[in-house]
Amino acid sequence: MGDSSTILHVRYLAVGCSALTLALLAVAPPSAQASAQTRAQAGFFNGAPPSFTNDQAAHGKALYQSNCQMCHGPDLSGGQFGPAIEGAAFQAQWGNQSPDSLFSFISTNMPPTGPGSLSNAAYSAIDAYLLQANGVGGGSAELVTGQEPPPQSARAARRGPPSWGPPNYDAKYKAAIAREGALLDRLTPVTDATLRDPSDADWLMYRRTYNSLGYSPLRQINQSNVKDLRMAWTWPLHIGPDEITPLVHDGILFIKSGDAIQALNGATGNLLWQYVRPLPDSLNHGRAAVAKSMAIYQDTLYAPTADGHVIALDDKSGKVLWDHQILTPAETAQGVRVDGGPIVVKGKVIMGVSFSTPLKGGCFIFALDARNGNELWRFHTIARPGQPGGDSWNGAPVDQRFGGSVWTAGSYDPALNLVYFGTGNTYDTATLLMPQPYQGKSNDGLYTESTVALNPDTGKLVWYYQHMQRDVWDLDWVFEQSLINLPVDGKPKHLLVTGGKIAVFDALDRNDGKYEFSKDAGLQNVVVAIDPKTGRKTINPALKPEAGKTKLLCPHGGGARSWPATSYDPATHILYVPLVESCANFTWIPRDAAQTAAGGMDMHFVLRPRPDSDGNFGRVEAINLETRKIVWTDRQRAPTASAMLATAGGIAFNGARDRWFRAYDSATGKVLWKARLDAVPSSTPISYSIDGTEYIAVVAGGGGADESTWPILTPEIRDPPGGTMLWIFKLPQQDVAAGQ
Repeated sequence: MGDSSTILHVRYLAVGCSALTLALLAVAPPSAQASAQTRAQAGFFNGAPPSFTNDQAAHGKALYQSNCQMCHGPDLSGGQFGPAIEGAAFQAQWGNQSPDSLFSFISTNMPPTGPGSLSNAAYSAIDAYLLQANGVGGGSAELVTGQEPPPQSARAARRGPPSWGPPNYDAKYKAAIAREGALLDRLTPVTDATLRDPSDADWLMYRRTYNSLGYSPLRQINQSNVKDLRMAWTWPLHIGPDEITPLVHDGILFIKSGDAIQALNGATGNLLWQYVRPLPDSLNHGRAAVAKSMAIYQDTLYAPTADGHVIALDDKSGKVLWDHQILTPAETAQGVRVDGGPIVVKGKVIMGVSFSTPLKGGCFIFALDARNGNELWRFHTIARPGQPGGDSWNGAPVDQRFGGSVWTAGSYDPALNLVYFGTGNTYDTATLLMPQPYQGKSNDGLYTESTVALNPDTGKLVWYYQHMQRDVWDLDWVFEQSLINLPVDGKPKHLLVTGGKIAVFDALDRNDGKYEFSKDAGLQNVVVAIDPKTGRKTINPALKPEAGKTKLLCPHGGGARSWPATSYDPATHILYVPLVESCANFTWIPRDAAQTAAGGMDMHFVLRPRPDSDGNFGRVEAINLETRKIVWTDRQRAPTASAMLATAGGIAFNGARDRWFRAYDSATGKVLWKARLDAVPSSTPISYSIDGTEYIAVVAGGGGADESTWPILTPEIRDPPGGTMLWIFKLPQQDVAAGQ
């Protein structure tokens, strides 16, 4: 399977390279070639010698080696998939054109797996390198090309022929394009009513529905036939962190990986369109490109980008409808991100910002007009003086308050008209730990480690609940907010259930935030008692930070649970939780006032196994929230990696770092089926249906936040380098017919 995946990816490269070659090297007659070569050596290109520096050309050479040499060879002399792009043929094609023309062609077509995916500066540098290699002299100023981004028509694939090479308009081609067009044309608008009550066949948001249960009502794949599940198709994605959740609507699967967003035929895997976003060189494209989900509303797809924007794409073509900047280039360069996922509520695209150490005053949640991208409101997740909770920061001014990250999509209760988000920790703990020259009421640090309930129309805070006061151990409560209906002490309750990294799950009345109960999975040593009326947690005094003194903390800051989401079955009241058993040696190293004002982490963690470890670190737990009892537990060597997916067919899916994607009997925990993927499935699996056939989708490729944390626990388990793959599974046709 791994070999075939590699072949698919190489074939994609080969087709792209060979097709581009036709356009790049439309060879002129020999006389024209000779004339062009003479002019190039004299320094010509459209009559005026262009200027570029040797350093710029050297940078372009390095970029060429990492992006282009697979096709055209390490020294421009040609390779397996492309001919030489230096010498007479190249000069004949480009000798009478401008550097801007060359830039435009390269930036809209190269590299074949990600056209337009590099920055303008990067393409200009490659342009300079190609000019230098073809005899054009340099200068004292850098070559500046592509002042405007490539046209949308070139960046997003459209129905119709590709933008390179002579198209083949034969009958089979026209029939294929007509089929793809018909599939896209049948997309129906996703209305507010659709989002409130989606088709069982669709997966329209992060956890499928507004209540964030991560549960599929599909039941064709069940305990009796899941053993026969087999691969339906695969698709190589642009390389990137794979925490993403695919979306499916009317048979079309939308997915984001790295800098690319693609629309695929959900039954066959055929590419229908793609959009690739050029990004600046200053970004860490790996971590910056993390996104956990997208959103779809009306006829538009909404997605966060690595450069701190939110974009809206036409769902039938990939055309950019609007592009709104949330973060400045300076903020994204420092690591601030929009890496959670949006939800759309009553025509508003709502999501949060994360990793706010560089953001003095902390993170925020924002709402954009779904029609035009205009910002409608912004709620700061760090309380300001004079606001509720504003005096909980040890008296420190706003510019010394950090954190409150929001890196998970929110939930929404239409009946109450409330959106719910979880928030993270403070990152820099000095503000809450060090004596301050100010008078403060408390050092709880609101609204870190909290659930905030907002009015989606205005962004105003309706209520909040802080799950953990003054968290100085990086134990976020920023994850999914599951909205469930459950009897409590014999009375029906409308609850919000969410858990932090310590795998303690709090249940709140989602009307007003009143505390109801907690369930501890038993993998932490931070909380020693929970008040049964208020839920306020008593912290283990032995873990109070002391300057320079190392202490044992369980779990590690990576969390007993983290962003891989839980799944809740409303019929059985069982919550399925992916867990990792771990601890850490943590040390507080105090910082002076200037360092605190600059922001930055002052807690240091060294991962280690639990003292009672038997060498198994991965754990899947089924918890009945009505009885608050553990139904079953499955433990394994490999740490869990993916979110949970529970279905009405009695199956709970999960993936682990050993690359196994498993199907559990959701009632007993017995493993009924498993498949070995090409890489770690650090993603969110989903279920969808097309024409009566149920599919299971999961992305493998690693690169998520946990990838830098857990490998030290199991050094013998290695994630293959590079490559991101979408895997789709279904039953054999005869089993599908029997299950209908």
